[in-house]
Amino acid sequence: MLAAVDISPREAEVLKLVGAHLSNAEIGARLCISVRTVESHVSSLLRKLDVPDRRALAQRAPEPAAGAAPSHPAPVLPSLLTSFIGRASERAELAEMLRTHRQVTAAGPGGVGKTRLALAVAAEAAGDYPDGVWFVDLVPVTDPGMAATAVAGALGLGEQPGRDMTESVVAALADRHALLVLDNCEQVADGVALFLERLLAACPRVTVLATSRARLMVPFERVYAVPPLSLPADGGSDAVTLFMERAAAVGRPVDPALRDQIAAICERLDGMALAIELAAARYSTLGLDGITAALSHPLRMLTGGSRADQRHRSVRAALDWSHALLEPADQALLRRVSVFAAPFTAAAAAEVTGDDEGLVIDGLARLAEQSLLVVSASPAGTEYRALETIRQYGTERLTEAGELADLRSRHLRWCLRRAAALAVVGEDWRPRFDQVADDLRAALAWAADQPERRGEAYELARSLAELTFTRNLIGESQRRHEQAAALAENPGSAALSLRHAAVVAGCRMRGDDLFRLRRAAADAARTAGDPAGAATDLAIAATATFRFATTFVQLPAPAEVLALIDEARTLAGTDPAAQAAVATAGAGWTLDAAVTGGQQPSAAARTPNPEPNTPAPQNPPASPPKAPNAPIPPTNSADPARPADPTEPAESAQPAGSAEPVPFAQFAQPAQPAPEEADGSVPETIVRAERAVELTHRTRDPLAESTALDVLTGALSWAGDTYAAAATTQRRITLLTSAPETPAATHELIEALGEAAEASLGTGDLPAARRWARRLAEHPLLAEVGHRATNWLLVTDALAGNVDEVLANSVRFLDAWQRAGSPAQSYLGRAVAAVAMVHGLRDDHDAQREWQGVLERLGPLPAHTYGYGPIFDAILLLHRGRPAEALERMAPEPAQVWKWVTWIWHHWYVALRTEAAVLAGSPAARDYVTETRKIVAGNPVAGAIVDRAAALLDGDQQSLLATAAAFETAGCRYQSARTLVLAGTDHAEQGAAILTNLGLAPMAPPR
Repeated sequence: MLAAVDISPREAEVLKLVGAHLSNAEIGARLCISVRTVESHVSSLLRKLDVPDRRALAQRAPEPAAGAAPSHPAPVLPSLLTSFIGRASERAELAEMLRTHRQVTAAGPGGVGKTRLALAVAAEAAGDYPDGVWFVDLVPVTDPGMAATAVAGALGLGEQPGRDMTESVVAALADRHALLVLDNCEQVADGVALFLERLLAACPRVTVLATSRARLMVPFERVYAVPPLSLPADGGSDAVTLFMERAAAVGRPVDPALRDQIAAICERLDGMALAIELAAARYSTLGLDGITAALSHPLRMLTGGSRADQRHRSVRAALDWSHALLEPADQALLRRVSVFAAPFTAAAAAEVTGDDEGLVIDGLARLAEQSLLVVSASPAGTEYRALETIRQYGTERLTEAGELADLRSRHLRWCLRRAAALAVVGEDWRPRFDQVADDLRAALAWAADQPERRGEAYELARSLAELTFTRNLIGESQRRHEQAAALAENPGSAALSLRHAAVVAGCRMRGDDLFRLRRAAADAARTAGDPAGAATDLAIAATATFRFATTFVQLPAPAEVLALIDEARTLAGTDPAAQAAVATAGAGWTLDAAVTGGQQPSAAARTPNPEPNTPAPQNPPASPPKAPNAPIPPTNSADPARPADPTEPAESAQPAGSAEPVPFAQFAQPAQPAPEEADGSVPETIVRAERAVELTHRTRDPLAESTALDVLTGALSWAGDTYAAAATTQRRITLLTSAPETPAATHELIEALGEAAEASLGTGDLPAARRWARRLAEHPLLAEVGHRATNWLLVTDALAGNVDEVLANSVRFLDAWQRAGSPAQSYLGRAVAAVAMVHGLRDDHDAQREWQGVLERLGPLPAHTYGYGPIFDAILLLHRGRPAEALERMAPEPAQVWKWVTWIWHHWYVALRTEAAVLAGSPAARDYVTETRKIVAGNPVAGAIVDRAAALLDGDQQSLLATAAAFETAGCRYQSARTLVLAGTDHAEQGAAILTNLGLAPMAPPR
């Protein structure tokens, strides 16, 4: 029972929404909390309710009350502060259009009541959309390219590296049956149109209700012209009812006998909702006679135009009339605060207008009393906001008064000061940025079009680029850096901004952009008379094609990359930094030649390489090493096209009729290419990479040195030198930990953390592997890509036997992967296989099949067949007492599949293969033990596995128990418990109890 479990009120809310099958992003948006906070609550619930996964958690959610209607997510719509009046026929017509069309635009002039009508219809239609109704306010958005960002924000989505915001939204809504309400589209109509074309084409069950002053011109669009409120002359009285209710709300109810006089006023205002509300707000001070007299005064009106424009005249008439009743000081304040795009405080208004803050506070209060400003409370204090129509009216008044340029300039300088203050990141940094972000963007949009403000626009673009990166809006950060480059007044500054943009593109996993922007930076540097800077840019661009090949949509041709390196070498001259960058690029080129058999650039883009930052050794050469009995991928005998069940015997790579694996002599060969196949380039690459490291170290640039160390790590791992490669990754982490926090350092650190976790696994240092993997999982830049963030952590915890952690993080992994559109990225295979193994160890066959299904969706993965796959399958088969089948699963000799078992998996492969041989009673078991000890020397986990195999072979109980302690020391709880079970007697009971506490099924005796 839930009542017996200590679940907080917030956790109860999360549990209910999990039961309604909402994603973490949807839950976060619904409860106004971050996705990471939702993940934390879900993990806590999994632990408290002792359930293995999200599916089981959903089943523990409270059942709806008997007789209750099916549960639908509550619509995420803003609350209306006043009642909605009438419009019965309009609501019915608009609702019917929504039922029959994919995208409906409620169009009409400002003040006609489009937003309130759309909100009323959306609330009534919520039950038709099982996956929710979402409202997006586009009023603060001034950049058409930010429309998708606003939608993502409303949905609770962050940016995911490798995707733009539109792609993130499309992925999240691809299979959703939902209604999206986009309000006030007119100022970003072009951006909304492009966004909707992609959204509606890819999300067949999403419906969009937009409000706009003009149609959006998209293929699916149907336009509903929102009429004014009905008038008595039309046979209705919505306008009169609205006036009477709003007048009563300000403290002076209207005598019903005066309805005819009210009707006359409403007819003068053409039934425009905003105009009527403004007039009603004056009733308590002017009365109907005063309002009528005020409306009789000559007013400035628009001339000509369509019927819609004539209706707009009525709104302008009401605004002119309301404005004319203000004191001159309040008129000036109203027009001056119109420069704010977002809610503002009195202090901000005083700073921008240049008026005394006390006088400003009094003036803002009077404007709010006249319904010209909306007042709200916030953590920053009392805030004021002008409705969009009034803000636009104020801007026109600024222009008429000749004050627009001056107030925009004051606002720009205010934004620059706010941006400078935000550069000092504190605990309340995020909300402070969010409060002013729209103002920063609006000020930049204005300044960018003013030639005399070019320098200030450049500074603001540069500041906004840095701030949005810290806020994890990295797509916008790249655009702002590119905008700053375009605004820069000299090519040197442009080159610097382009370099920053390239680094951010790398963080976004956009290799093509990284390459393009570095080349553009080189062009700018040449123009600035900086050949050394240009050489560095070209060398970095070339190096990116090796290091981050899988982030490219289209890799540059080999000749183009080689030409860049040659050009960089020519431009470098005697500059130390440029020479170091060229040396790193040259070493990377040589390594790539070794990996691809001389067919540059990297094969990573043509083969199932893991994530783009994975070292080169896991890329196969163009021609595999020569070895007898080429390995045969394990298949299911009933269906060769279907991957094998790890609990079933795999096809052996042995010759037909052979009872034993191929000779152990092949097994003992080093896991590296034969010299004639690598053409001797691996040793040459190590020499070149070490030289690059030396040169970059002299420059005292930790990021340049980290890049060179990355190339050296790849060369060492390709040579089979596991420990040297691991030590090199540690050097990188040490360098980067002390480096200043910049986008470039962030990019390097994320790549280095993954490589450090991998290296530590390869050497059997599980505590270190988990430490690096945990840092990677908690990195804020990866908050929205949990499948990428938790990848190595899942593998590490699975090998260590940290079952609870695997189950909790697998929820985050799967949810993030599904939100990202279930990408078939091969590097995810190791984590998926690790989770499937853990469910197999738990005897949860349904969950195991589910994760194997995920693995199948990733496509054919040779690394799974020959690399991590045999490791996880062997652990499971050995747990189930089937060592002979485990030995069959690992039938290929390491020398045959060196390209998959080298580096991280090599020691695990040979150690587990040795134990399987011992438990299966292989005559060659003792040879396995002897030879494997030489290979895994220094690896605490693999060494303990081999020592355990030797103790079992010799019947040495004392040595066997010693390995249990060794596993415990190495942080491998599962293997420690397994040893105790294998030891028998009382130790077996102790080991079985530990396995139970870990949440695993009992071990079966070897058979």
